[in-house]
Amino acid sequence: MPQQTYLTPEGEAKLKAELAELTGPRREELAQRLRSAIQMGDLSENADYHKAKEDQAFLEGRIQEIEAILRIATIVEKRQSDVVTVGSRVIVQEEGSDSETFDMVGAKEADPRHGKISNESPIGAALMDHRAGDVVEADTPAGTIRMKIISVE
Repeated sequence: MPQQTYLTPEGEAKLKAELAELTGPRREELAQRLRSAIQMGDLSENADYHKAKEDQAFLEGRIQEIEAILRIATIVEKRQSDVVTVGSRVIVQEEGSDSETFDMVGAKEADPRHGKISNESPIGAALMDHRAGDVVEADTPAGTIRMKIISVE
């Protein structure tokens, strides 16, 4: 059974904006490139034509991917809860380290460099369904880490 796909409202808006860009200006730009390449003649040895066709296949694949995500995704609103769920902001602290803040998001929105971690990641999975005060362990590629949940927003 496929994993549930979660998006925050911000993630949904970002994907919809990307979809509008791809289906509008980007699709039209590619169509123009194809028309220009076709007018050059012999398509069998036309690098511009082959590159445009390759770009078109990638573009259409991304459009289909975004449409599929938007069709099946569950949009999670931030809600007041003392339990970590997708949509929560969690402050954690490893012993001897500064605290870190994470926004729990679905895998399609994860961006660890900006503090957005997936509920499917090792740390995200360890935090899910826990409360402030709990100590959790996450098995990461760098080894097992223990962290205390300071707060859940």
